[in-house]
Amino acid sequence: MTATEYVVLLDDEGRQIGRAPKDSVHGTDTALHLAFSCHVVNDDGDVLVTRRALDKKTWPGVWTNSFCGHPGPDETITDAVHRRAQYELGITVSDLEISLPSFRYRAVDASGIVENEICPVYIARTTDLLQPHPSEVVDTRWVAPHDLAVALTATPWAFSPWLVLQAEQLALFAEAREELHAS
Repeated sequence: MTATEYVVLLDDEGRQIGRAPKDSVHGTDTALHLAFSCHVVNDDGDVLVTRRALDKKTWPGVWTNSFCGHPGPDETITDAVHRRAQYELGITVSDLEISLPSFRYRAVDASGIVENEICPVYIARTTDLLQPHPSEVVDTRWVAPHDLAVALTATPWAFSPWLVLQAEQLALFAEAREELHAS
């Protein structure tokens, strides 16, 4: 039997107000809760994008950032980042740096399920070979930030809404955005 995974519920100011089972939170009226996103880069400066497994509850089959997750009620976000990197991709990450500490979004997928998260965004490095967990990730690509910015601009519907929003704010994509707007 698998232990119940809990998420941290938040008020509008980002203060913890409780916890709830993860599988009960994501629905058509999702409570605001704590999450995180992580963008992993390699030694060549490429960023890892992953395609969500086809049986994911939200945004199945879309391309997204390297990985995401929810810290447990008694877990630090950085511990959760390391845990999810290992679980989703079979990797360890280093040089973990918070890039968007106050990122927040609300989005509704095609099935009507809502994501409603305060979601600090991290950038990390790895030199490990990827070993994606099949219930999380169906495909992976290492992509130059410029090429990803071009794809996000041309086909935002093919990517998770949080990746599109994060890329607009991340310094990782700033140079690419400037080039796109100049042309």
